[in-house]
Amino acid sequence: MVIGVPKEIKPGERRCAVTPAGVQQLVANGHTVLVEAGAGEGSGLFDAQLRSAGAEVCPAPETIFERADMVMKVKEPLEEEWPLLRPGQVIFTYLHLASSKELTEALLKSGAVGVAYETIQRPDGELPLLTPMSEIAGKLAMQEAAAALNVHRGGRGILIGGVPGVPPAEVVVLGCGTVGVNAVEVAAGLGAQVSILDINLDRLRHLNEVMHGRCITVYSDPVTVARAATYADVLIGAVLIAGARAPNLVTEAMVETMKPGSIIMDVAIDQGGCIETSEITTHDSPYVVKHGVLHWGVPNMPAAVPRTATLALTNATTPYAVRIANLGLDRAAEQFPDIALGINVRNGEIVHPHVRAAFES
Repeated sequence: MVIGVPKEIKPGERRCAVTPAGVQQLVANGHTVLVEAGAGEGSGLFDAQLRSAGAEVCPAPETIFERADMVMKVKEPLEEEWPLLRPGQVIFTYLHLASSKELTEALLKSGAVGVAYETIQRPDGELPLLTPMSEIAGKLAMQEAAAALNVHRGGRGILIGGVPGVPPAEVVVLGCGTVGVNAVEVAAGLGAQVSILDINLDRLRHLNEVMHGRCITVYSDPVTVARAATYADVLIGAVLIAGARAPNLVTEAMVETMKPGSIIMDVAIDQGGCIETSEITTHDSPYVVKHGVLHWGVPNMPAAVPRTATLALTNATTPYAVRIANLGLDRAAEQFPDIALGINVRNGEIVHPHVRAAFES
């Protein structure tokens, strides 16, 4: 199989879908790897390193899309890439189709096969290709929020951990998944007063045990969410339903009750966001202010740490790429049910149930 890796063109995106180690693995299995010139530079991976590992470095993305049986990316194809897609070509990347009707329609029209990192799911519910980026996003969300509370960034002028005699910031996390747990760990480590809300009592019970009282666990319902919004200095939206649009948990009316200069970090923004007032922003201009509250809505948050993020991502994606390349997508999906769940669109049809439901509602 010919595997192509174009350079990412989403604003602020510096991650790369393959490393020299990944190239070596694919080439050792008899496959051809094409990498666009400069694709790895943002992550500190240079053309010479990829070439030495066995990749063919190509000068333009058109060559990648024209020759590749499977295109590996980090982020979804952008509009300027849509004309390059072709029938039967496998696009293996983060897609987040439930939040983008335009991209979904473009993939359906192209006839390409969209295999989404974020919906590859093991029988135990684990999302192995989403988990490493969720870990990074959770840690980054708290890191960025702590800085945003500084008054010169527009925040309330609060030190996240406080000092003796002065209370710390109140951090509220919605969602007890990978993003939420990592955000809680960093917030608690910085000395914040942390509350986490979820509807899964088993997850809350487990977190309560492992955190040894360093965070408050709360069952999530509209009343508890509304109350939490009133006291939060930082509100982190970390809710995920694999493949589906994120549920809207925080209404505009709730945001209006929040403290001026408080921070909303909507990490679910790539799935549509879980705060009604959120909107997509960029790394260059990450915040918008609504009702006196700073809103962060950067959908490719881990791109802020591309070296770490590329290595973490490709550690997880490369074994799946090798399976698909060795077996072909059909046989790989038959032998590995988690890969089958990764297929979102095929032959001009939406095949993943959560993505289909997002457009039927």
